[in-house]
Amino acid sequence: MVKHENFKTCAQSGFCKRNRAYGDTALSSSNWAAPYSLDPASVKFEKGILTGTVSKTIANTGEAVRLPLTVAFYESGTARVTIDEERRQKGEIELRHNSKAKKQRYNEAEKWAIVGGTTVSTGAATSKAAEKGTTKIVYGPASKFEAVIRHTPFGVEFKRDGETQVKLNDRGLLNMEHWRPKVDKPAPEKKEGEEEKKEGEEAVVVESDKEIAEDDGTWWDESFGGNTDSKPRGPEAVALDIEFPGYEHVYGAAEHAGPLSLKETRGGDGKYSEPYRLYNSDVFEYEMDSPMTLYGAIPFMQAQKKDSTVGVFWLNAAETWIDITKTTTSANPLSFGIGSSVTTQTHWISEAGLLDVFVFLGPKPQDVIGAYTELTGYTQLPQQFAIAYHQCRWNYVTDEDVRDVDRKFDKHRIPYDVIWLDIEYTEGKKYFTWDPMTFPDPLGMNKQLDEHERKLVAIIDPHIKNKGNYPIVEELKSKDLAVHNKDDNIYEGWCWPGSSYWIDCFSPKGREWWKGLFRYDKFRGTMKNVFIWNDMNEPSVFNGPETTMPKDNLHHDHWEHRDVHNINGMTLVNATFDALLARDKVEDKHHVRPFVLTRSFYSGSQRLGAMWTGDNQAAWPHLEASIPMLLSMGVSGFPFAGADVGGFFGNPSKELLTRWYQAGAFYPFFRGHAHIDTRRREPYLAGEPYTQIITQALRLRYALLPAWYTAFHEASVSGAPIIRPNYYVHPGDEKGFGIDDQFYLGSYGLLAKPVTKEGQEGQDIYLADKEKYYDYFDFWTYEGPGTVNVAAPLDTIPFLMQGGHIIPRRDRPRRSSGLMRYDPFTLVVVLGNSGDAEGTLYLDDGESFDFQEGGYIHRRFSYASSTSTLMSEDLAAAAGKKTKEYLKQMEKVRVEKVIIVGAPAAWKGKGEVEVSEEQSGKISAARKVSLDWHDKEDGKAAWAVVRDPGVQIGSGWKIAFA
Repeated sequence: MVKHENFKTCAQSGFCKRNRAYGDTALSSSNWAAPYSLDPASVKFEKGILTGTVSKTIANTGEAVRLPLTVAFYESGTARVTIDEERRQKGEIELRHNSKAKKQRYNEAEKWAIVGGTTVSTGAATSKAAEKGTTKIVYGPASKFEAVIRHTPFGVEFKRDGETQVKLNDRGLLNMEHWRPKVDKPAPEKKEGEEEKKEGEEAVVVESDKEIAEDDGTWWDESFGGNTDSKPRGPEAVALDIEFPGYEHVYGAAEHAGPLSLKETRGGDGKYSEPYRLYNSDVFEYEMDSPMTLYGAIPFMQAQKKDSTVGVFWLNAAETWIDITKTTTSANPLSFGIGSSVTTQTHWISEAGLLDVFVFLGPKPQDVIGAYTELTGYTQLPQQFAIAYHQCRWNYVTDEDVRDVDRKFDKHRIPYDVIWLDIEYTEGKKYFTWDPMTFPDPLGMNKQLDEHERKLVAIIDPHIKNKGNYPIVEELKSKDLAVHNKDDNIYEGWCWPGSSYWIDCFSPKGREWWKGLFRYDKFRGTMKNVFIWNDMNEPSVFNGPETTMPKDNLHHDHWEHRDVHNINGMTLVNATFDALLARDKVEDKHHVRPFVLTRSFYSGSQRLGAMWTGDNQAAWPHLEASIPMLLSMGVSGFPFAGADVGGFFGNPSKELLTRWYQAGAFYPFFRGHAHIDTRRREPYLAGEPYTQIITQALRLRYALLPAWYTAFHEASVSGAPIIRPNYYVHPGDEKGFGIDDQFYLGSYGLLAKPVTKEGQEGQDIYLADKEKYYDYFDFWTYEGPGTVNVAAPLDTIPFLMQGGHIIPRRDRPRRSSGLMRYDPFTLVVVLGNSGDAEGTLYLDDGESFDFQEGGYIHRRFSYASSTSTLMSEDLAAAAGKKTKEYLKQMEKVRVEKVIIVGAPAAWKGKGEVEVSEEQSGKISAARKVSLDWHDKEDGKAAWAVVRDPGVQIGSGWKIAFA
């Protein structure tokens, strides 16, 4: 079980406790006056950017703290509100303890998180229709968005089409803890008979209208778990209330082990009593249904109501807590047809940094996710192997063990692409080395894997063993590239190797040095089929506070660790990604796509690789929780996500292992992994019928790789999630907004609901629309809206196809995805109520960046019932340097089968179709190809098969059925 005593609650985190109490004071006082106001005389608006000065009036003294305000309006329709603190900004503060920390509020999060979408709007303009005491900016597509900035108390209301969607500081919880010198107060004399207050009993109280007594007990230093944080800059938290009027559901704020639709956090039946916490941590044996922090932090939240989605992104890398409450306005009996509505109120609290909030006004889920990922970057288009199956455990113990596992997968005809090595492959936990006793021939091992286009992934963590005669650590020290402690000396902590130092990848020199370590001639034993796993990068420090680094440690440019903690893991992955682009002179000229798996992440990490949900357990609740966790990652802009299949800790039953593979076949990142103390559980060890059922699940994944790869391509250009929750696909269907145990794959209408409960042999699947749905395997027909029951014995995955789609597959079983490169395609045309269908296919070489120069195929397949024809048309942009070469490579790759599900009854008795194809810009003469018809039986749809139409996958063609 998780050790709760190792991790703070809000009451144990000084700034969270203070700001929660501040909020409670504000909300419980009938005459609360928020002390922040925007000076109207300071407001300027020029070229899409509004600037001004917000003043914070100090209770008791009347002194004003100047807070520079910037509100930027971008071409994308995104707005950004940023507040700094003038005195810190100018460096006009005094640090305690002779600290060398930076004096400013951390203002470099955007250097790591933001890569686009910040072109300032030329169309944004001030409105003369602003009410007194406000400034109004009209912006966005067709000027449908408005930002109404209230001067006193300061607040911002965002509207779309005249209706309020998002409110900032409407409840007056904005709080920027300004710099102040420490004044040592004399200890108050204790009066006779007065009891001593216990620690933690102090509260914020309103003494009068203008006087607030603040709890300053944690302003200057704070102890937890035997470590004292020196806080050289004093209190510096930022907090803000963000309200979504009329929105009942909010999603995102990943990563947490809880439902997709976030719960309320101020107690009550079925609610949490702690806020959602974002503070990247190594949480051993994490618990289910909890707002407790995990390994990664994405401070991006969406709100959903019928046919409307909005969102906010809180750009802050420090420890952050988010309270969520909901209020219901009852229906007005005089307003016919207007029911009650729910408003979600959120309270965001960060320990340090700027107040920096991006607001997205939708109106569709993809508009919000697309705008967020335009800012933070789209998911990497991975190599083809990376979306196939990965086999891992801690640990494969020798190079011969790896070879043996590889041979056994082949012997049992089970496909896999990648085998992984955890920390034991190294010599004494020294990274970039091989244990000479157990891995004497790493190149021989890698060459065997390469024979069947398989890969190896090796773990490299950021802690470097502090041991003599280890060149890596000697260089790290001599070049001064490690993280420093508060005294600005090299920081020493404890991790897997024992005494360790941590590479500081905020340092440009540190990143450059790290890159060099991965060159083939430096990391000997690696070759082109070796890729990297970055673990423990929160960072995990076994003897540190909350199993991480002290917050007053110092990084490059003297930023404190507290400022950058949640970004820290991303900096390591960024350096590793850059290293894997080129590891020799050939690759210097022709980069390869990296593959890096990370445990810790932040907004923007999606550009660099995959993540997984960390150290889960071999238990049914963990299998069940994996689905909402991965859906949450997808709608948070990081869709390349997975969970350890089988569970990391413990030994799964054979039923659980089998069901987990069936679910894992739908994880965007699909890896089996296990702890060093568990029994071996490679699929071929399960025995029958389990091995065969697991193999079927793996083969389903491999057959659908064309659809998966196309979905990954879509994510890489639009930010769209790869597995999609009901609300994303059906944003008008309020009944489905809380559903998080079923999902759609890409844009293909493929609806899966894996079994996640022991002994369950049927699944209720919710269908949101009136469309026809067919069982993927036997074409049994269902129709919505409503819930349908699908039989699910152990050998069956509940998996439906929605009418109106065309799904590309490759049906020939192979040992690895690389061996499928030139295999023919099957197209499954799923006809629904309209009788029409369409789908797309994206293909490239699956490894290089040639697609950026036109080396790809992108086709749209469409079936029109009005003409009874199936067509393939080109979606590719203008031809590039590599287009011709790639089309030449793929010219023999054909469509070997077309299956039409829900085939029209009029085709009965029809024995052939006409096929014509574009060749050298001309349409070939039509030729006849046979058609097999299968009539409907019981509840199964009629279907037809065109066998070997012989058309090229990369060319234009037409199949006429009438």
